[in-house]
Amino acid sequence: MKQTNVKPADGKLGVLCVGLGAVTTTFITGVLMARKGLSKPVGSMTQYDKIRVGKGAEKQYLHYGEIVPLTSLSDMVFGAWDVYPANAYEAALNAEVLRYRDIKPVKDELEKIVPMPAAFDPAYASRLEGNNVKTCANRWDMMEQIRDDIRRFKAENDCARVVVLWAASTEIYVPVVDEIHGSLAAFEQAMKADDKEHIAPSMCYAYAALMEGAPFIMGAPNTTVDFPAMWQLAEKTKMPIAGKDFKTGQTLVKSGFAPIIGTRCLGLSGWFSTNILGNRDGLVLDEPANFRTKEVSKLSTLESILVPEEQPDLYTDYYHKVRINYYPPRNDNKEGWDNIDIFGWMGYPMQIKINFLCRDSILAAPLCLDLVLLSDLAARADRYGTQRFLSFYLKSPMHDYTADEVPVNHLFQQYVMLKNAIREMGGYEADEEID
Repeated sequence: MKQTNVKPADGKLGVLCVGLGAVTTTFITGVLMARKGLSKPVGSMTQYDKIRVGKGAEKQYLHYGEIVPLTSLSDMVFGAWDVYPANAYEAALNAEVLRYRDIKPVKDELEKIVPMPAAFDPAYASRLEGNNVKTCANRWDMMEQIRDDIRRFKAENDCARVVVLWAASTEIYVPVVDEIHGSLAAFEQAMKADDKEHIAPSMCYAYAALMEGAPFIMGAPNTTVDFPAMWQLAEKTKMPIAGKDFKTGQTLVKSGFAPIIGTRCLGLSGWFSTNILGNRDGLVLDEPANFRTKEVSKLSTLESILVPEEQPDLYTDYYHKVRINYYPPRNDNKEGWDNIDIFGWMGYPMQIKINFLCRDSILAAPLCLDLVLLSDLAARADRYGTQRFLSFYLKSPMHDYTADEVPVNHLFQQYVMLKNAIREMGGYEADEEID
C-alpha cells in the first residue's frame, strides 16, 4: 500500500442502522456469516472488485483494501433503531428473506442486537404501527435523544468511529422550502419551533449523526440530507454525507442499459417501468404520498443519460413512466418489468423487454456494506460534504441543484468516479476521465 494521508482503520466501527427490517437484517446477518467463513459477501465491490492503479510497467490490479485502509468485517459492531421491538434474530425471521439455516449460526449475535426506540412520526409513514418509539417534546428534542443514543452506543461498544445508515421506509415527500432548508440557522430554528411539516424524522437522525462525528448515508429517496442547510452542517462538522436511495433492481438496470441506447445512437420513444413487491417497503410505498418520494428518485435517472439537448433527433419528447405496486405474495422477491420503445435506421420502431426477478434485500445488503465502509474511509481521508463518488450505489445521486449541477446517472461514468476516488485516497493518480 502506498503512503497516504488517510488515517488507519484502527479500532471498532459502529454501524447504526435506522430500521431493523429486511434490508438491515440481511446486511447484518451476511456480515456475521461472512466473518465466520460460513458465507460469501457476493455483490460487495469492496470485498471483490479490483481497480487498476498505475500505468505501463507500474500497472497492477488491486482489491480496494490493498489500495486504501478499509475497516475489517471483524471490526464492525451493529446497532439499530426501529419502531418494532423485535431483536435482529426475530426481525430476520419475520422478514422471510433468508433461510433459517443461514440465520441460525449467528443467532446468539443477532439476539443481542435489540433496537433502540425509533424517532418516529406516523404522519411520515402512516402504514407503520410500531410501538417502540420515542416520546419527544419537539423535533429538537427528537434530535438530542438520537445524539444520546449514538454516544451511548459508541461508549458501550468501545467504538472508535460510527457510521449511521438509513435503511428504513420511505417517508412522504418533503419539498425543499428555501426559508426553512436554505440555511443551517433557519433549519435549526425550525427544529426548535417543532416545524413537523418541514422537518422529517430522518432529518433529525442525519443532524444528530453529523453532530456526533458520524457519516450519514440516506438509503431511501427521502429529502433528508439533500438541501443546503444539511450541506452546511456537513461542512461545519467535516463529515461525509451520501444519498439517496439504494440502487438495487430496476434503476440499476436502467442506469446500465440506457448507456447502450445512447452509445449506439439509437432513438427512444418511451420507457415504461413497473414493479411489484410485497415487503414492508412495498406496504409503505402503497401510500401515494410516500410513493411520490420514490417516483421523483426513480424518474431522475434516465433524463441525465439520454439528454434531448445533446441529441435532439434521438431523445426529444420520449415518454418515461414509473410504477410500483404493492403485492404481498411476493414479499421481498421484487419483479421489475421494463418496456422500452426505441427506433433505429430511418425511424423504424423496435422494442426491448426486460424482466428482472430480483431479491430486493439480497441486492441492497452489499450496497449497505460498501457504503458504510467507503463513507468511513472518506471520513478518515478528511473528505466531507456530499460524496459524489458514491453515486454508483444510489438511484438519485445528491448534487448541488442550486448551482444547476447535473447529477451523473450513467453507471459506467459513476464507476470511473468511484475508481478515481479510491485511487486518490490510496495515493495514486486519478487517471481516468469521464467522457
